[in-house]
Amino acid sequence: MYIDEAGDDGLSRIKPVDSNGASEWLCIGGFLTRANYEAKTVQWVKEMRRHISALQGPALHYRKLSPSKKDAACSFLADLPVKAFVVCSHKVNMRGHQSSSAAIRGGKQWFYNYCVRLLMERATEMCLKDSLKHYKEPRPLKVVFSARGGHSYGQTKAYWEILKRQAAGGTTVLNKREIRHQVLRFNLIDYLPHQQNAGLQIADIIASAFYQSVETSTLKWEPRHAKMLQPIMAKERNVVADFGLALQPTNPRDINLTEDQKAIFRYYGYTAL
Repeated sequence: MYIDEAGDDGLSRIKPVDSNGASEWLCIGGFLTRANYEAKTVQWVKEMRRHISALQGPALHYRKLSPSKKDAACSFLADLPVKAFVVCSHKVNMRGHQSSSAAIRGGKQWFYNYCVRLLMERATEMCLKDSLKHYKEPRPLKVVFSARGGHSYGQTKAYWEILKRQAAGGTTVLNKREIRHQVLRFNLIDYLPHQQNAGLQIADIIASAFYQSVETSTLKWEPRHAKMLQPIMAKERNVVADFGLALQPTNPRDINLTEDQKAIFRYYGYTAL
């Protein structure tokens, strides 16, 4: 599982309420693939860069691509043997919010850790079901984060250990879903610079494409590219909504979204918007 983010987790001041605030959305995105494809991620990125003529610089950065190259990159990605997951959190309802209990469990970055938790609940569910189907036993999941300044991934790992113990003991708080502890291993969680890992450069495409589909205040707003990823979006009971794509807050009625912002969620099966 390769994980990246787009937007930021700042809550004290948020656009569009605050003109100089943090991003309106935080999008955590990534993809799950089988271990035998891990080494192939380097070749995938090399082929993608040749395919879209994006050979400048040491790494692929989605936000720097032209719209036509974003089309080509998403089209290429949609044919790969991966399953994509995205959590889109609309932060305006969280403006100025503090949670002392969550901070104890998730440290100073409790909001970021919570959004990652939502992603991992879904990814570990798919991983566990797939490993039981093919191997008759849980197989461990390797997780790689794109390292960003200001984040403590040690805090994230410690938070997961709490969630694993809660899941194993049946004491999970907010237990609509829970992390499947059977497939998580503390020593298989890593964090690397974006430019040093091809899988993370692919995860960047997923996170950024969905971010640009909801962050309508920027000139780069465009839902087309996120829609192009439909073939790889993870599904539960053949539905992407609330699995491959998770909207926060969970109840759409709690969010005052514009029609443009609703478009991508409606496309992927959110019917209550």
